[in-house]
Amino acid sequence: MRTVTVTQTLPGTVYEIEQRWYDTSRWTAWVEGLRRVVEVAGDWPGVGSSVTWDSGPAGRGHVVERVIAHEPLAGQTVAVDDSSITGRQSVAFVPVDDGVEVQLSLAYDVKKRTMFTPVVDALFIKRAMATSLATTLSRFGAEVGSHRSLAGP
Repeated sequence: MRTVTVTQTLPGTVYEIEQRWYDTSRWTAWVEGLRRVVEVAGDWPGVGSSVTWDSGPAGRGHVVERVIAHEPLAGQTVAVDDSSITGRQSVAFVPVDDGVEVQLSLAYDVKKRTMFTPVVDALFIKRAMATSLATTLSRFGAEVGSHRSLAGP
């Protein structure tokens, strides 16, 4: 599996950041490529629950994220499956002096492999995955900042 990780420090408490992250009704505002949430099943964000979502036409298609680990106020790991990859995506919420460090990682395998897959992955896919995670985390940071400014000090 290849792994990509991005990190961003956001203002607020772990509780505030975690609540925003798990609010699937807001995912279209910040999850890169997500067009609509199709279904939330089970006791989200707990182990065994899942979220199914669809991307736009140029995106990942139909994506299923099933929770395989969850620790309140610490983070979550989901098994991810779409038409191109399988993997595990983890989010961690780490308190720091000036807020919360959000760490987002994706360990993935490309489903349709050829002899060229390792080269294509190294040159294009891994970079695209890292860009997608960074975009998601940046948009999430903007969402958190917007919510905090509307809520006041």
